[in-house]
Amino acid sequence: MTDILTAIAERRAAKRFDPTVVIPDHELRAILDAGRQAPTAFNIQHWRFVVISDPELRKEIRAASWNQPQVEEASALIVLCADVKAWAKNPARYWAAAPEKMQTSYASMIEKVYTGNEQFQRDEGIRSAGMAAYALMLAAAAHGYQSCPMDGFDFEAVGKLINLPDDHEIVMFVAIGKNAAEYPPHGGQLPLEETVIENRFS
Repeated sequence: MTDILTAIAERRAAKRFDPTVVIPDHELRAILDAGRQAPTAFNIQHWRFVVISDPELRKEIRAASWNQPQVEEASALIVLCADVKAWAKNPARYWAAAPEKMQTSYASMIEKVYTGNEQFQRDEGIRSAGMAAYALMLAAAAHGYQSCPMDGFDFEAVGKLINLPDDHEIVMFVAIGKNAAEYPPHGGQLPLEETVIENRFS
């Protein structure tokens, strides 16, 4: 298993994958399960992982993704979606393992925070799915695979291809597999001094 700090430091977006590599079911399940452990507000778990295994559907999605090869070449293609109405779907179930009083309390808080706040509902779903995406990528690295987060595609067209429910949003793809090409030169990271602000902006 790859050390997590090494995985964070070395992660790059793979643009070409070896299409002959098959991720064993137990490894893919472990990667997806890691995504499921990402944090969410009120434990709502907005994410939905659509795993595209149908080769013909991959072709159609590639056509809607400006012909990017990783859509078809990746060993696993995950369309990461957010259920923006998850907050309203029996919210007590997100606290099913907690005492009944806690379930009731959280369900009440969820209703108060989310009801009528459409923008917040969407934003929370996107935030949650983004954290899950990074968890998927780090879990893939831990299992020796590379990944590519993708938003270069026609969201509406892909939504139609996967029968996206009306109360869901596509957030991104996460393509996973074995890198099959040299990475381009790294652009580099901004210095810590430019990205860390102490207390408030000046």
